[in-house]
Amino acid sequence: MGSGPAGYTAAIYSGRAELQPTLLAGLQFGGQLMLTTDVENYPGFPDGVTGPEMMELLQKQAERFGTKVLLEDATKIDLTSRPFQLETEDKRFSADALIVATGASARWLGLESETRLQNLGVSACATCDGALYRGKEMAVVGGGDTAMEEALFLTRFATKVTVIHRRDQLRASKIMQERAFAHEKIEFAWNTAVDEVVGEEYVTGVRLLNLESGEKSVLPVEALFIAIGHRPNTSLLVGQLELDDVGYVIVKPGTSSTSVEGVFACGDVADPVYRQAVTAAGTGCIAAIDAERWLAEQEARSIE
Repeated sequence: MGSGPAGYTAAIYSGRAELQPTLLAGLQFGGQLMLTTDVENYPGFPDGVTGPEMMELLQKQAERFGTKVLLEDATKIDLTSRPFQLETEDKRFSADALIVATGASARWLGLESETRLQNLGVSACATCDGALYRGKEMAVVGGGDTAMEEALFLTRFATKVTVIHRRDQLRASKIMQERAFAHEKIEFAWNTAVDEVVGEEYVTGVRLLNLESGEKSVLPVEALFIAIGHRPNTSLLVGQLELDDVGYVIVKPGTSSTSVEGVFACGDVADPVYRQAVTAAGTGCIAAIDAERWLAEQEARSIE
C-alpha cells in the first residue's frame, strides 16, 4: 500500500524477486512528491526532476518488473490472520505478506491562499525547497523542534528568516531554542498567526495577525515554510499494528518488521525524523527484502 518512493521501490524489488506484487497506489498516487515542483537532491538527477515526473518513472520501472499498479485506496484491512485481507471500494485482495508505505501528510494552515500558492513559494519541506529561494527573505510557521530545524537550515540560503509562532514562547527543546535565538539571521513574530499568504503568481508576502492586539501587517517574504507537524496515514491500522503516540508505525530496529508477523513498513509512515525521498526509497528496498526472506522462511517451514 502506498505509491511514493518507498512503495514503488518496494514494488520494484518485489517484482524482480518474482513475488507478483500488487500496489494499491491510491487515488492521490505518488505521495508528497506530487506536490513538489523540483526535486534537486535525489541521486541520479544532476539537473533535477519534477516530483510527478519522478513518480511516473518509478511507476514504469515497477510495472516493468511485473507490479500490478491500481489507482485505488484501501478502505478496509484485516491483519488478524493470514492471508491478510484488504478491500477497496469494489475489490477484495488476499496477501501472503503486506508492505505498508502509506506515507505521512504535512499539516497545513487551511488557508485557500496557502493551497493556491503551494510550490509557488509555499512549502512544507525546507530541505526539499529551501535552495530554490536563495538570496530571498523567508518565513517559517511553527514553534517546535521541526520549525527550529527548518529555520536554521534556511539560514544557509535566506537573507532573513522570520519564525511565526502563535504563542509567546517556543515548544522546541532548549538546545534548539538557543541555536535559533543565537542566529543573527533569525527573527521572531510572537503571538502571531498567518492570516493570508500574499501573492498572485508566486508568494510576495504574508499577512500577519497579532493575536493580542488584533493588528494586521504584511511581512514581505518570497517563501513560506509550514512546520506545524506531519500526520502519518495510518487510520486503517489503528488497533491492528503497534503505533507510537503520534500514529507512526513502530518497526523493529534495523528492520522493516512491524508488530504483526508478515507485515512490513517503510517510508514516511514509519519515519518521523528524516522524511526524504531517498531515505524512503532505501527503506522500501529493506521492506521488500525482509518480505522476500520472510516468505521464503514460511515456504521452507511448510515443506518441512
